[in-house]
Amino acid sequence: MQFKVKRSRLGGEIFIPASKSHTIRAIAIASMAEGESILNHPLVSADALSCVDAGREMGATIRTGKEYREQSDLLRIKVRNLDDKDFIIEGIGGKPALSCQSIHVGNSGTTLRIFTALAALGEQKIIFDGDNSIRQRPMMPLLSALERLGAKIESANGKCPISIQGPISGGKTTVQGISSQFLTALLMACPLAENDSEITVENLNEQPYVEITLDWLKMQGIEFEHKGLDWFRIKGRQRYKAFHRAIPGDFSTATFAITAAAITGAEILIRGLDFSDSQGDKVIFSHLEKMGVVIRHTGNGVLVRGGVLNGMNIDMNATPDALPALAVAGCFAKGQTRLLNVPQARLKECDRIAAMTNELKKMGADITELPDGIIINQSRLKAADVHGWDDHRIVMALTLAGLSIDGETVVDTAEAAGVTYPGFRDDFIALGSRIEEINN
Repeated sequence: MQFKVKRSRLGGEIFIPASKSHTIRAIAIASMAEGESILNHPLVSADALSCVDAGREMGATIRTGKEYREQSDLLRIKVRNLDDKDFIIEGIGGKPALSCQSIHVGNSGTTLRIFTALAALGEQKIIFDGDNSIRQRPMMPLLSALERLGAKIESANGKCPISIQGPISGGKTTVQGISSQFLTALLMACPLAENDSEITVENLNEQPYVEITLDWLKMQGIEFEHKGLDWFRIKGRQRYKAFHRAIPGDFSTATFAITAAAITGAEILIRGLDFSDSQGDKVIFSHLEKMGVVIRHTGNGVLVRGGVLNGMNIDMNATPDALPALAVAGCFAKGQTRLLNVPQARLKECDRIAAMTNELKKMGADITELPDGIIINQSRLKAADVHGWDDHRIVMALTLAGLSIDGETVVDTAEAAGVTYPGFRDDFIALGSRIEEINN
């Protein structure tokens, strides 16, 4: 599928969909919990549905609000205001009861890492695999850490397909933090191990994502000690409890709305965000404000208005998902923008540093690739046919660029936007975007 994009005049309001990070952690914990959990307003996207499938394969019963209403005469007594897209999850009490020999995680790296660790709690051998992108994502740091805790691993190259067999029993382990998901996976599995666990963390990237995980553990009453984010001791033989929680809006997704306002000069009201949440990408609002975006918090949401942008240096280590959008913003900013200290951006759905450098060059950008980032000088972009790299954030970022320049920009692999933001095109059309969807 392609997006054909033309210069647009934007304005209005947008409600940001639920956080992918929170949704996947919520599904995983509810799947392992004792009893019935309710997730209100979760993200319903390709990645989230891959996580639902993984939870089901682990033995959990997961239904949507619509399915629950059709199957239960007790709905009006047990649950009020249940939306059709909410998730109701009957967990497995910390004991994997795998219903298959393999789990396919699609394009979801977070699901892969978390459920690999959770599957290691059981005695059954299970194979994990995914799409072509997943088969390029590193797994060895997590696999090595799980081996030290007692798991048996089989993998040809430290990547999918992999097989894992537990049970992990606890003990001491070390994990490299090139992806925060490796640590998150261990933190979520170790409370359910038979014995206490001690985790030493080396070179941790993306720290705010670990803070999200710790918030979930605290909400669950999980007992652990830690020294910063470098060392953890987690008590074994704990249990997750059923819960009822609404999933907060996604700041990573909101990055595209505020960037659109920034580069088009539009005024957009962004709704559905909780700035008290631990999501690291909320700092993008601060970054863009320093670049020249006007931001005003109101009772209805955050009002953002674009204007004259100025380049700046930004340390992106905590916020790698924002790199594609900020690379586009840098093209419209006076002077030079440097996106730095984010080598892990090369290990996402694609090598996002290389992808954004290559595609923005096609559009005329003055851009230089660094080992750990990108340097962008103010550029006069032109419409072009560009490759979305089957990466949702690349597709959406290049679409934003097309909204701000003359001519017709064509972005391929546009279906990838549905991995985290199925409503991207519709929401931006409601703001005034001229985005035509073309099926190949």
